[in-house]
Amino acid sequence: MAEPKIKYDRQLRIWGELGQAALEKASVCLLNCGPTGAETLKNLVLGGVGSITVIDGSKVEFGDLGNNFMVDESCVGQSKAKCVCQFLQELNDAVKAKFIEEHPEVLIQTNPSFFSQFTLVVATQLVEDSMVKLDRICRDANVLLIFARSYGLTGLVRISVKEHTVIESKPEHFLDDLRLNNPWPELKGFAETIDLDVSDPIAHKHTPYVVILVKMAQEWAKSHGGGLPTTREEKKEFKERIKARMTAIDEENYREATENSFKVFAARGISSEMQQIISDSRSEIDSSSSDFWVMVAALKEFLANEGGGEAPLEGSIADMTSSTEHYVALQKIYQAKAEADFLVIDQRVKTLLKKIGRDPSSISKATVKSFCRNARKLKVCRYRPIEDEFTSPSLPDLQKYLTDEDYSVAGGFYILLRAVDRFAANYNNFPGQFDGVMDEDISRLKTTAVGLLNDLGCNGVTLTEDLINEMCRFGAAELHAVAAFIGGIASQEVIKLITKQFVPLSGTFIFNGIDHKSQLLAL
Repeated sequence: MAEPKIKYDRQLRIWGELGQAALEKASVCLLNCGPTGAETLKNLVLGGVGSITVIDGSKVEFGDLGNNFMVDESCVGQSKAKCVCQFLQELNDAVKAKFIEEHPEVLIQTNPSFFSQFTLVVATQLVEDSMVKLDRICRDANVLLIFARSYGLTGLVRISVKEHTVIESKPEHFLDDLRLNNPWPELKGFAETIDLDVSDPIAHKHTPYVVILVKMAQEWAKSHGGGLPTTREEKKEFKERIKARMTAIDEENYREATENSFKVFAARGISSEMQQIISDSRSEIDSSSSDFWVMVAALKEFLANEGGGEAPLEGSIADMTSSTEHYVALQKIYQAKAEADFLVIDQRVKTLLKKIGRDPSSISKATVKSFCRNARKLKVCRYRPIEDEFTSPSLPDLQKYLTDEDYSVAGGFYILLRAVDRFAANYNNFPGQFDGVMDEDISRLKTTAVGLLNDLGCNGVTLTEDLINEMCRFGAAELHAVAAFIGGIASQEVIKLITKQFVPLSGTFIFNGIDHKSQLLAL
């Protein structure tokens, strides 16, 4: 067997060793192992999830051979859970795999405590009633839950968890933490040792842009009552002042200073999103508080005291035009400040842990250091219970989705995916499932959808005939291409939740295979 670092080399570069360790400790339960479920679990098994449990009470039929790559002809008539489990185990022998030949609906109804043993449950192809019951069970047990469903050329993915906190949100675009508009004493002192008007052309073109901007921001502040550029004209003038200090056309460092001058104009202090987090009632901690909220409480104290309203420094600087001597000196200054901030917060964390009766060393230094490094990028995600969304969705948003040209198909599929469950409850089959009754099913589905819309308060809103006809034409089929796509999205979200890295989907993800569009509905 390959060494884990070699085996998982690519993904380790994305979520690191801590993320991989979390994945390898996780136990995942899959409900229904049709193509959507099997594709979801395949991605997780290849990624090295710790253990999987497959729940499905059905037997493999000939029809499964056309859309589920995890079964073959030898499986026909056998337990689907067993066959899929065996195939998945072959993909990665480091994953512990087991199956239970039982219908998920029965387990949900008769043995709710069964689900408390898992880190996360992936529930595929469940109807509305079972979704609501399972959501209640998982919330009570603090088990992460993801619903995934493919239905013809549409499908959905929906996360449901009381609260999910993210330290390493890893945004694609984020302003680096240089503090050019609010330098600390050591950075100011270093900048003061460098003369921007040095006569040596080599030294002039190797002054780091960080130093150029710190010094020029100070010069501006002196002549503007301590303020920095705010208006468009002032910002333009500031850039012109930078350009005026150039002594040669090829001074790359001054070009970098001009391009990065917007970092001087950025607001000081913390973002509104961080303010919201430190003001959250969960930041008032007790013995039951999670590690995340203990660290937030420490951050709150730091901001009010040592930080002076600024978050702990991240401590890294990007590559820039500079002499080696200046660049290394800058690196050390940023790293020293970041380390000093970390030590203060680490001590505050220990003090708070002791205060609430927990072991002061129960939160590792590595975790606190990661928290400090990512303090400006923290995320708190909370999800409405499925039952609340189903019974009382945000009416203005739902009406917008159903009537807005950009969202109307996604909104229509959302309603129809719920309407087909009502249809099945009333007629014991999904619309279009049997030949010869298509016209009757179309009429029934239309009536069912109108009834659902009225129940939700969307009186007078109608769905297009074409969409209703398509939904009937799907006949509840799981097409492999759609199942693979939905499974890919679901497994991606599973990894985000388990590793606590990246920000998970915040609403109901709807795939529209007719127009090749994916949209997120916040209801």
